[in-house]
Amino acid sequence: MKLRDAIYLLLLMAGALTRAGMGQALPAAVGPGSYITVGVTASAYESDYGKRLLGGGAVFLDAHVYRRIGVEAEARDLRLHSDLGIHERTYMVGPKYSFLPHRVRPYVKFLVGRGEFDFPYGYAKGSYVALAPGGGLDWKLGKTPVFIRVIDVEYQLWPGFTYGQLKPYGVSSGVAIRVF
Repeated sequence: MKLRDAIYLLLLMAGALTRAGMGQALPAAVGPGSYITVGVTASAYESDYGKRLLGGGAVFLDAHVYRRIGVEAEARDLRLHSDLGIHERTYMVGPKYSFLPHRVRPYVKFLVGRGEFDFPYGYAKGSYVALAPGGGLDWKLGKTPVFIRVIDVEYQLWPGFTYGQLKPYGVSSGVAIRVF
């Protein structure tokens, strides 16, 4: 064996025995990762059809895909304080962006979906495209899987409504639990 081959063999063995030669370093920290929350809210909305204040509730699902970026889906039914039989229902989904991944989490969202409207006295029902830019504030309760939806504000647009564009807006508040 030549001297040069012996040196190469010695360097190869030295490299294999060092910690750096055994692989990659462990990560120093990990982020919060993906998670899913499911919740309910109580809602108060200005209907924009006769300027009526309607109340109701909603169920929602937030899928936080990557840290601050997620998807929200919600179904809302507004039928409380409804004189003349006017009801509004929405089924929407869209992107959501949370600004801080900590205990207090302000967010913005833009939902798209279907709005259903029951006209006065049960004369007719209609289904329309509904758009809803909005935002709000979620608060995580300590180390528990519970989130309080302190406030959620939406300004809905129903561009194809029968008597011109309908623009209901409102606020919601509720509670959610992390399920995954």
